Amino acid sequence: MTTIGPQPAAGPAAPEPADRAGLWSGLALGAVMLVIALVATLTGGGVGTGGDEARAVVAAGGTQTVEVTLVGMTITPSVIEVPAGTRLVLQVTNTDAMRHDLALETGQQTPLLATGESATIDVGVVDATVAGWCTVPGHRAAGMTLSIVALGAADAGSGAGVSAGSGHDMGSMTAGAGVDGADLQGDPGPDWRPYDPTLQPAPGATEHEVTMTVADTEVEVAPGVRQTLWTFNGTAPGPTLHGKVGDVFTITFTNSASMGHGIDFHAGSLAPDGPMRTIAPGESLTYQFVATNSGAWLYHCSTMPMALHIANGMFGAVIIDPPNLPAVDTELVLVHSELYLGAPGGTADEAKIAAEQPDAVVFNGYPNQYDHAPIEVGVGTRVRVWVIDAGPQRATAFHVVGAQFDTVFKEGAYLLRPGNAEHGASQVLDLAPAQGGFVEFVLPEAGRYPFIDHAMVDGERGAHGFFVAS
Repeated sequence: MTTIGPQPAAGPAAPEPADRAGLWSGLALGAVMLVIALVATLTGGGVGTGGDEARAVVAAGGTQTVEVTLVGMTITPSVIEVPAGTRLVLQVTNTDAMRHDLALETGQQTPLLATGESATIDVGVVDATVAGWCTVPGHRAAGMTLSIVALGAADAGSGAGVSAGSGHDMGSMTAGAGVDGADLQGDPGPDWRPYDPTLQPAPGATEHEVTMTVADTEVEVAPGVRQTLWTFNGTAPGPTLHGKVGDVFTITFTNSASMGHGIDFHAGSLAPDGPMRTIAPGESLTYQFVATNSGAWLYHCSTMPMALHIANGMFGAVIIDPPNLPAVDTELVLVHSELYLGAPGGTADEAKIAAEQPDAVVFNGYPNQYDHAPIEVGVGTRVRVWVIDAGPQRATAFHVVGAQFDTVFKEGAYLLRPGNAEHGASQVLDLAPAQGGFVEFVLPEAGRYPFIDHAMVDGERGAHGFFVAS
């Protein structure tokens, strides 16, 4: 056991969460804890010094010890009421499958604790309200907060009003120092290169061996804005995998980033416990799946909170061709996602993600990038566009201005095929987060044909580009 006394302000930790199955059980238990907290508030109960209640009230005077439990996305108790002048000691235990820590605004912090590990924080004599939180990225925003309330102190008016559920109040989380006023219509920097949307032909072999490496990568994500993304093989989206029904994919997944990450391929069907587990920096695992069904499939990081990891660049596409899919003249992949811009050089803004307030909505990771680098196609040639919605939150309505789709394939089924003109044509491919499909069309004459998310606000936020037919 480690004992922590007063020390300088805590810096960021390098988390190393564990397997996803354990995460969901932890979240379920966290939800139960929240219900207990609300019941305690309504009934006036929840008084005690153990770690099983959402609120702890300690006795006055001397040294008082409170057991604190870290599990799921909760700190229990989430509120500790301490008579001013009382010395407080926290005995902190992590009972979750994911690693957590506890940091106080006064500077004390536990180490990152694995399952079953404990540490002690000597808070000292409490004479003012003190806030605490888990420093793992995304966990504070998800509700892993603690409030130590000094009863009878000068600031008790603000602290005493904290409810037992306050540790889970999303409105109370610290707003990120995000980038405001980014010019989405501006010109990219001189070193910017567009993401190549071309779908490469599927390899002839039926077995695919792929290396996927996660790294912290600073890139330009919008004109004049650089962020540190967590990337698969250096790009966001990560590389597109392409195969046929029945193919076997063997993925060597390596974590070269500064914190724990995992990976989840929707294109496979298998128990997630092992291959989708979170691995620590420097570790690797082998993930193998059989592409038993055709479709446009999402892959993404499997580490909680997934909204943060996906929003910070951890997603990509797997294209599994339907049987007897004919060749076309141009075949492309567009991955729809959202940007929640954080501090310059930093990661995605957690408060914006929780509030579902994106700064930009994009195809292939950059706002309006195919305005700056239009996609050239031939007049009268057949174009196939695969579209995957990576989210993490918003749906898309993919539309090409001036074109009609004579083929629509969505979520494993053809909705429309050529030769069925009596049934009409389609104008939009609508996809919820994690859904995918493709459309086909022929541009009838030379010109510039915009493509856009027809949820117009999102189209104007950057989900826009041009096909140039010549």
